[in-house]
Amino acid sequence: MDYKDKLMPEHIAIIVDGNRRWAKKRGLDTKLGHKKGFERLEEIIKYATSLDIKYISLFVFSTENFNRDKAEVDYLMKIFSNNFRKLAIRMNEENIKVIFSGSKNLLSDKVKHSMRFMENLTVDNTQAVVNFCLNYGGREEIVSVCKLISKEVRNGMINIDSIDEDLIECYLYNELPPIDLMIRTSGEQRISNFMLWQLAYSELYFTETLFPDFKKEDFDAAIVEYGRRDRRFGVNGGVNK
Repeated sequence: MDYKDKLMPEHIAIIVDGNRRWAKKRGLDTKLGHKKGFERLEEIIKYATSLDIKYISLFVFSTENFNRDKAEVDYLMKIFSNNFRKLAIRMNEENIKVIFSGSKNLLSDKVKHSMRFMENLTVDNTQAVVNFCLNYGGREEIVSVCKLISKEVRNGMINIDSIDEDLIECYLYNELPPIDLMIRTSGEQRISNFMLWQLAYSELYFTETLFPDFKKEDFDAAIVEYGRRDRRFGVNGGVNK
């Protein structure tokens, strides 16, 4: 698609959803759905950065996902630990920086080592930033911010009257621009505790397509819809319109 003169988002977020249903529809093991989903993830990252989108946040594993069957969780952790290193090398070649948002608690040492490898290898890259939200919860992120700021106020490092939106953003997992467009695959129409602060004025796009089937054409459709939206940022909107 020709994106010349079209309104393009700076920061896109994707709730990666539907891997298990994709496998179930085909009578396949759930693991194959997750494998196919990760492969699709690589394709979408490459395509999005080729369109000069600067920030991509990907919800790949929530804090609640640890409540799933242990065998499935273990397999997902294996996918992350085995594939992050390979993906890091490809991203480094394309000048893409990788960061992570979420808690390190409950993650295996292998996963944490792979995460550090990705971050360290790509730390100086400037073409785009890919933010993997792994063991992530939006409420937990905000609670973490409150604890950190409270501690600094108690230690005299911050004056309570200086707390504002800009300061809070400095204490989030990562300092990123607001999300312009949030895409959720699989037909579910909710944000599922994902980047609650950053989604405040985002455009939301929901598609029935299961993530392993989410191709370039589906991504294009989301961008086209985004270009049709009248972004108001609270002006003439909300309860007092």
